[in-house]
Amino acid sequence: MLDNMETGEIVYSKNVVEFVTVANEYCTLIELVSKSSAYESLQKLQKFLPLLYLKATLLPKTEQVLEDELEKYISELDYNVIHQKWMLLLGENDSFYEVFDPGIQFGDEKMTASVSENLMDIYQDLKNFLISYSIGNEEVMNDALYECVLHFEDFWGQQLVNVLRAIHMLVYSGIDFNENKKNNDIQPGKGNPKWLDQFWGTDEDVENV
Repeated sequence: MLDNMETGEIVYSKNVVEFVTVANEYCTLIELVSKSSAYESLQKLQKFLPLLYLKATLLPKTEQVLEDELEKYISELDYNVIHQKWMLLLGENDSFYEVFDPGIQFGDEKMTASVSENLMDIYQDLKNFLISYSIGNEEVMNDALYECVLHFEDFWGQQLVNVLRAIHMLVYSGIDFNENKKNNDIQPGKGNPKWLDQFWGTDEDVENV
């Protein structure tokens, strides 16, 4: 069982603080999906994801100290709203063939995955961690770190390396993302109804606040 001094040393350690910084930058990038083009967003992710993976591998191991489970702050609605924006941004380029799945890795079956869904799964875990960490209660911070490391090892670390492969392909594929957008009748910031521009985050009144 960790005492208060040990908990404080862990949650404010250099590697944890650096991870928090990178995780926050990633979450901000995911949330501001409407502010950049598909190609610009993918280029940023290409740089952020390897750094995020590296910082996660340097996180210290800790023990759970609270009996109750931590609150989850990202609702299904929060997830779906941002997920929809990423799906619309990437369009037909959202799907990719998954090459690593424990259930099929020794078979011939092909399985498709979604870039946007992988990005959102990573985002959901990191955002819940960041909000808990920002509370300032060292026990909550410790357990948030414990969960984040556990989920990295079991889930979102694999999601990260999988989607990075797809992003690498898209960045260097020569795809004309602007041509793909021309095929959509509705685009962010293109004279849509006010409610839709607010949904996209491209409403002029909102941007000028």
